[in-house]
Amino acid sequence: FVMDLPITDNKQPIPNAQCPMPNSQCPMPHSQFPIPNSQCPMPNAQCPIPNSQFPIPNYQFPIPNSQFPIPNYQMNLRRILTVAINVFWEVIRDRILYLIIVFALLMGAAVRLIPELAATTEKKIILDIGLAAISILGIIVTVFVSTGLVNKEIEKRTVYLLVAKPISRAELIVGKHLGLSAVLGVLVAAMTVIYLGILSFHRIPYPLQSILIASLFIWFELSLVTAIGILFGVFTSSLLATLLTFGVYLVGHSTRDLVALGKLTKNPGIEQLMMGLYLVLPDLARFNLRNDAVYGQVPYLAALITNAGYGLLYGVLLLSISIAIFSRREF
Repeated sequence: FVMDLPITDNKQPIPNAQCPMPNSQCPMPHSQFPIPNSQCPMPNAQCPIPNSQFPIPNYQFPIPNSQFPIPNYQMNLRRILTVAINVFWEVIRDRILYLIIVFALLMGAAVRLIPELAATTEKKIILDIGLAAISILGIIVTVFVSTGLVNKEIEKRTVYLLVAKPISRAELIVGKHLGLSAVLGVLVAAMTVIYLGILSFHRIPYPLQSILIASLFIWFELSLVTAIGILFGVFTSSLLATLLTFGVYLVGHSTRDLVALGKLTKNPGIEQLMMGLYLVLPDLARFNLRNDAVYGQVPYLAALITNAGYGLLYGVLLLSISIAIFSRREF
């Protein structure tokens, strides 16, 4: 935007009728513009440019907001879904769903071997082994894939292509989390269907409602661990992020035991330390409903809503920290 202002060296006053600028765009106060105060179209308080900066270079000229190309940093749902779909199919192409076959083989072997080892409690053991296998296979996929979602882009230098595209880093993080969570949802659902099918084929009674609730909370747990893996993958190497995520997963299932251990020591310092770990680390024991499913118990609705809300809020917090760290990194 270039405008030649008819200001001469002798700064002769310009009549109001000859002024080339509209009143709303006049950049000079009365005392600095060579027009008498009675003819100046702009109040002193509204003039943004001092006398030392006039004439105005092209890059300093005040352009109206409607004409200035300001980038949009607001999160866009369509771009997030695009990233999530790409991550979903990328993980599917890595043959992750082959674990379903592994799970089916394990369940088939368990159904045949367990009755020979435990004559009276084989049915409950089979129920427990099936849910434990769903959880273990899911956590293996979650840890190894989530820690590489962002770190793999950084190590392969493909992050430069992503940053250059019209997509914010927050949309990238959220989209990757949603994409992997969708894959884990498909994986858990498929293994649960196979699990129930094997139980039905061998005529092993099972509490359907309790098993479905337990499977749902396994998925909640895996989604939360996904956010943990993404957080570590943003600022560490893949190997270190994997180890840290596994460590948080193991400690997360023992936070309540740490609090009880701190109380047994009767040491105020240790008690405060254990309580601090309990508050900072995720309480993954909230999502372990396998024992309830094995014995056909259904938790109270209020407890289920509380635990699900806890996982949602903790996951949002972890993703927010990941976005803040990833946004500060320079590529």
